Amino acid sequence: MSEDSPTAVYLAIYIITFLIGFPNSALALYSCIYKILRKPIPIDIFMLNLAISDLIFLTFLPIKMKEAADNMVWNMPHFLCHFHLFVFFLPLYSSSLFLTAISAERYVCIAFPVKYKSPKRIIYTVPICVGIWVIVGVSFIFVYKAAYIDSKEVLTDPQTCYSNFTMEQLRELLPVRLSLAVVFFFLPLITCCFCYINFVYILLKRPLIKRHRKLRAIGLALGTLLVFAGSFAPLNISHLVGFIKKENPKWRMTALTLSTLNACYDPIIFFCISSEMRWVIKVCAKAFIQFYANLKG
Repeated sequence: MSEDSPTAVYLAIYIITFLIGFPNSALALYSCIYKILRKPIPIDIFMLNLAISDLIFLTFLPIKMKEAADNMVWNMPHFLCHFHLFVFFLPLYSSSLFLTAISAERYVCIAFPVKYKSPKRIIYTVPICVGIWVIVGVSFIFVYKAAYIDSKEVLTDPQTCYSNFTMEQLRELLPVRLSLAVVFFFLPLITCCFCYINFVYILLKRPLIKRHRKLRAIGLALGTLLVFAGSFAPLNISHLVGFIKKENPKWRMTALTLSTLNACYDPIIFFCISSEMRWVIKVCAKAFIQFYANLKG
């Protein structure tokens, strides 16, 4: 990493993501558990897994903060480099698949209401969630093996983590990255666009559906596209560019940093879907306003 890299900007993005994402993800987790304990439905289970994914990511985000604060020099134990790669990329890729599952669930709900009410649907949801975690975990193994095929790994002076690669490593890593972009970004993006375009179209055609529900549906679609465009797109485009140019793009670190904003955008999706989440946010907002008023008084 060069000395003129905007590490202060990276650190600021990590801190903002943590401050916004962690409390909202915790609230989302609470509301999902509350709903599932009352009456579990497939959408709540998908949202629960998305909240868990975000919380795993945010819990270990301080490691990235430390790295950015040290100007991208890895001053922590070397084994922590391998661990932080796992807890950083695993939630990142699982989030895209859970968002896709949520979009498909919303589409099925409105397009096939009779099938959606079938009690058997809840039975299929748990294996789907387990399958998503397994797919992402197995995919990370291939990335790890490709990145560290050379026994000398990426040790440099000053030492960095997952930023400098030998040509042999890049020959193995770049095709794997492209595969990840296809499986965890391009295909999910196409699926989400198809599901939400039809979801919103069907809702708008039904005059009996209330206006606020239609607005939430539009907000849900836009929120999901915001996650893909603002968070996932830069990183996965870097995978495509890197494969074409046979190099590790210099701007990949910036793209990687932008991907962390995923945890800031997901609360929009929770808010649009969950009435409990909206209620909890209102209660917390009123409590904060009352606390602030008492301080001024």
